[in-house]
Amino acid sequence: MTPTVPTVVVLDADPPPRLGRLTGRARIVHTDAAHLAERLPGADVLLVWDFTSHAVRQAWPGEGPRPRWVHTASAGVDHLMCPELAASDTVVTNARGIFDQPVAEYVAALVLAAAKDLPRTLEHQRERVWRHRETRRVAGTRACVVGSGPIGRAIVRTLKALGVTTALVGRVARTGVHGPDDLDRLISRADWVIAAAPLTEQTYRMFDAHRFGVMQPSAFFVNVGRGALVDEEALARALARRWIAGAALDVFAAEPLPGDSPLWELPGLIVSPHMSGDTVGWRDELGAQFVELYERWAAGRPLPNVVDKTRGYVPGH
Repeated sequence: MTPTVPTVVVLDADPPPRLGRLTGRARIVHTDAAHLAERLPGADVLLVWDFTSHAVRQAWPGEGPRPRWVHTASAGVDHLMCPELAASDTVVTNARGIFDQPVAEYVAALVLAAAKDLPRTLEHQRERVWRHRETRRVAGTRACVVGSGPIGRAIVRTLKALGVTTALVGRVARTGVHGPDDLDRLISRADWVIAAAPLTEQTYRMFDAHRFGVMQPSAFFVNVGRGALVDEEALARALARRWIAGAALDVFAAEPLPGDSPLWELPGLIVSPHMSGDTVGWRDELGAQFVELYERWAAGRPLPNVVDKTRGYVPGH
């Protein structure tokens, strides 16, 4: 008899993952959001390749068996977590390690662009305007990075290389990491406030009118974490009233950002389409990471990147 191989259900996005290395070792079943619920009972493993979809949340509750392991091709897991999944024995892993340095480089690029006034330089070039200005020096400035996971720590390392003094804020205070009680004090002194935290009940809209009011008028705010970390209306008011000097958002409460959103034309705001971690070849890296994890899982070895389903992120940092 031919031995039975595990079934891997892939919640697809375009382009689909390259899983050729699993030929003969797994039965790959591709599905869209509409058919995910009917595929789940037959799945040993679920690969959430479409990490923008909330289909897992909607499909997971219900009758029948559920996959023993769910892997999402993203750092955040809020898009798939529901009470039934959190309470189950299913192991959830994420794409920890793929996006750390790319996001850090993107943040550094935004800091440099803001300090050197590059958006206005490009605007003047389009208008054929010759206007000399003075710009800010980055070395010697201060940054507060909120989120002490691998992405936040990579941001700290990269900004330090530019001569920026950095403070890192996490869920709890420990060596090298400040706790939430220090946040207001740190952002009140920071030139750059960087949001790179996971989305949890504690971090939902943590950047609100109060937090933007605490920041310096010269401060620049960056969000590369999750869109719902920010009260976007409060940010819009803070920019309009010049409570802060500027901001850059790579993630939003609603994605894609609607064409009629006022954020597109808000003075002082740089908008990018959730691309800070997406460098050339990133999808291949995500596919290769899943294959490596699958090989460990199939061999009965412990998986890395295991998410604490109650906290909503991989603990340990």
